Amino acid sequence: MANNNYIEENKIVIVGGGICGLATALALHKKGLESVVLERSETVRTTGATILILSNGWRALDQLGVSTQLRQIANLITAYRDVSLDNGKQEEIPIMKEELRCLKRLDLVQTLADNLPRNTIRFGCHAVAVKLDSLTSQPIVQLHDGTSIKCKVVIGCDGVNSVVSDFIGLKATRSFSTCGVRGFTNYPSGHGFSNEFLRIRKDNLIFCRTPVNENRMYWFVGLPWTSCDLKDSSEPNIIKQATIKSIMDFPPDVTEIVKKSDLDSLTLTNIRYRAPWDISLGNFRKGTVIVAGDAMHVMGPFLGQGGSAALEDAIVLARNLAKEMCMRGSERTGKQIMQVKIGAAMDRFVKERRMRLVKLSSQAYLIGMLLEPSSGRFTKLMIIIALVVFFSNSNGHAKYNCGHL
Repeated sequence: MANNNYIEENKIVIVGGGICGLATALALHKKGLESVVLERSETVRTTGATILILSNGWRALDQLGVSTQLRQIANLITAYRDVSLDNGKQEEIPIMKEELRCLKRLDLVQTLADNLPRNTIRFGCHAVAVKLDSLTSQPIVQLHDGTSIKCKVVIGCDGVNSVVSDFIGLKATRSFSTCGVRGFTNYPSGHGFSNEFLRIRKDNLIFCRTPVNENRMYWFVGLPWTSCDLKDSSEPNIIKQATIKSIMDFPPDVTEIVKKSDLDSLTLTNIRYRAPWDISLGNFRKGTVIVAGDAMHVMGPFLGQGGSAALEDAIVLARNLAKEMCMRGSERTGKQIMQVKIGAAMDRFVKERRMRLVKLSSQAYLIGMLLEPSSGRFTKLMIIIALVVFFSNSNGHAKYNCGHL
């Protein structure tokens, strides 16, 4: 594949082999459309500790046909508890009609990959640019080794630093002044905690924990980027010690979870987001090139909806593309006519997703702004009022149904 003059042809190319990319490939496969997934790493991605999947995400996994086996390895979360150490208030909400589980990210990605046809994923393929053929206007994906792949469709599922979104011309993502530390804590004899999602807030800090199963606990700490000694560190022990230092005023069982965490599981990220107004006004396709998942709508982790929203994208995008590309006689349709039809299908996808994503990103943005050190008392009061007015049911976002594949 190192011949600079060689152009390979594929009908549908998905850039990025994370959750959204693999889910989209599986959804397309179930609709009778084969695709190629270009993944820059040499194996299935192992980055990231866990991912919360809410009811809306499980509905999408049901459509992909992988939900049953995934439910077997993740406990059902039965309650949500929110604690404020600033005013002593505590709210506990039973989760009666909704489904919330915490999955190890690798388990989800591996399950999606295992259900794809052989050779769908091409490892070690790093897409560096996308361009349009000057004669046919078909997209061409350029790889790091000089290879070019001509396609009918390009779907960018390549995350925050997306080369596909750069080609489309999306505005740059933004950063909160909050960083996120995530990790696992293993308890060989059982952790003894109930199956609840716990969130504790104090000043500009937030701690969350939820069990994956009887022996593994997932936790997350959100803290001001400027207040920690983490800025240029990728050393797990430094990350752990700085995180423990930041939550010393939290209950002892909280700090104990972090102290006992597995060093290999720790990840540190600067929390990035695409502004709600950019999602509201942005153009997410160019020709027959489109973005989905974090490349389209990365948001802060404050709702736990990043993964579930990406799974929704996969279902809706595959459903719309299949309406045009699986029609009888579509193979005999002229290239230009088919490009118009595919573009229309992509526009329907964007139209269907836009308001859903604006609502999710707005709610996550407002919660993230509450943690910003620069947000004064009046600003925080206005944010709280906005959350109460527009998002009175704080967990209503999980009731969404993306529909049948």
